[in-house]
Amino acid sequence: MLFKRLLIFPILVVFGCTAAIDAKSLDKVFNNVNPSVVVIFTKERGYSKETLGETLTSGNLGSGFVISKDGLIMTAAHVVQVADEVTVQFLDGTQEDAKVVGTDKTADVALLKLDKLPSKIFVAKLGDSDKVNVGDKVFVVGAPHGLFHTLTVGYISGRRSPGSLSNKLLPLEFLQTDAAINTGNSGGPMFNQKGEVIGIVSSILSKSGGFEGVGFAASINVARELLIDQKPIWTGIDPYFVTGIIAQVLNLPQEAGILIQRVAKNSPGYHLGFKPSTIPAKIGGQELFVGGDILLAVQGIPISFDPDALDKIREILGARPDLTNIEFKVLRKGKIVKLHLAR
Repeated sequence: MLFKRLLIFPILVVFGCTAAIDAKSLDKVFNNVNPSVVVIFTKERGYSKETLGETLTSGNLGSGFVISKDGLIMTAAHVVQVADEVTVQFLDGTQEDAKVVGTDKTADVALLKLDKLPSKIFVAKLGDSDKVNVGDKVFVVGAPHGLFHTLTVGYISGRRSPGSLSNKLLPLEFLQTDAAINTGNSGGPMFNQKGEVIGIVSSILSKSGGFEGVGFAASINVARELLIDQKPIWTGIDPYFVTGIIAQVLNLPQEAGILIQRVAKNSPGYHLGFKPSTIPAKIGGQELFVGGDILLAVQGIPISFDPDALDKIREILGARPDLTNIEFKVLRKGKIVKLHLAR
């Protein structure tokens, strides 16, 4: 099965009544909720598998939703994780630039901040995903395959955990749905029937690459905890956790590390000096890029499976989101190098 990330733009859906919404009332709900949903355009660099080392600039399309009057926007991490530029478009066509404030790749959630507020801004209401039950009706509106404002309706099919923790107190959770989502939907809100956001569209499970009735959205409670209740973190790097056979092939001097895939221009990771990978490879059945830095330790704490160690690293990064005055130990071309950015 292919677990496929989507780049999407959902624009959504419910607002108002607590009873089941019929087609007539859904039209009113759609018009009320639309202004809080935005289209997200990004530009990022990458490396061609055909032409090794060739730097490319690619444009991606995603979606998000406004959560505050001061211009905070939630979306999916994979939409903006290594974006060099982010532009947000509102329902009336107005566009404003935005900066990434924080991301959590494991939970696939991200927070943006507008550089400038539009003349009018509409805020989505966040719900309580803990109250969502299997069988509840949900609504998603987005731009599958570039068809903007497409409405899809479905049900909560299950509650799933990827079997890992972002921190020791917060189990990650994704809401499974049969509401159709395709390329062009990532980062947009999933609403309950009261018009509250309960999830952020993330991915699909598919054999064909298209939607086959199994989609996932990061729960809004996890997103709220990681991006609002805690201090958000954005390094600007695309990390690939390596262990086992891949760690052995890459000659890691320890059990695990983080292979740097890409680095967003002018991000904290960029200014620190992380080197991205540029050589395509297939190791142990996994396709990835190699040749870049492999992060081994942060402030003397080794990268490992230890949840306490990972929580400590997050605490360190959260205290200094610009990555200043933190020592990073990396494996670079077979040698141990220490990176440090003083301010």
